[in-house]
Amino acid sequence: MKKMKATFAGGCFWCMEPPFKGIPGVMSVMPGYTGGHVANPSYEDVCTGTTGHYEAVEVIYDADIAEYDALLEAFWRQVDPADDGGQFADRGPQYRTAIFYHDEEQKEKAELSKKNLKNSGRFGNMIATEILPAGEFYPAEEYHRNFAEKNPHRYRSYKMLSGRDFFIKENWK
Repeated sequence: MKKMKATFAGGCFWCMEPPFKGIPGVMSVMPGYTGGHVANPSYEDVCTGTTGHYEAVEVIYDADIAEYDALLEAFWRQVDPADDGGQFADRGPQYRTAIFYHDEEQKEKAELSKKNLKNSGRFGNMIATEILPAGEFYPAEEYHRNFAEKNPHRYRSYKMLSGRDFFIKENWK
């Protein structure tokens, strides 16, 4: 087994857990906070938009089964990569999109996937998603973990009412 880590910020982390969990070879998906300048931030801290953190998910996967390219594809299909002010109904810097790379190979693959998406013209010329070096990742509070499984009705309602479901259906038929 070749255990690897990948980190993605795609707006609300509740909506980013389930798509990765469905990929063969993914061992775990943890919501949390990364990219900021405050140690051990709480959800309330991050919600102020002043800590510099992104809501993100840390994906642990077996690279012998799951390829990083498949994780990138899953990421892109969950976000509006042209939106630089947040994602869907969630606005603010903590809801921006980013791919956090853990090594040079991930960086190269992330940059190539972003370039290919931009060149596709699907979202115009602007792809706001940043490619950044991974830093400290702080797991979210327990009540945020596995949210879709613990609160299926609330999760489905949130995903639909936020505009994410509609966007995904319209742009990734």
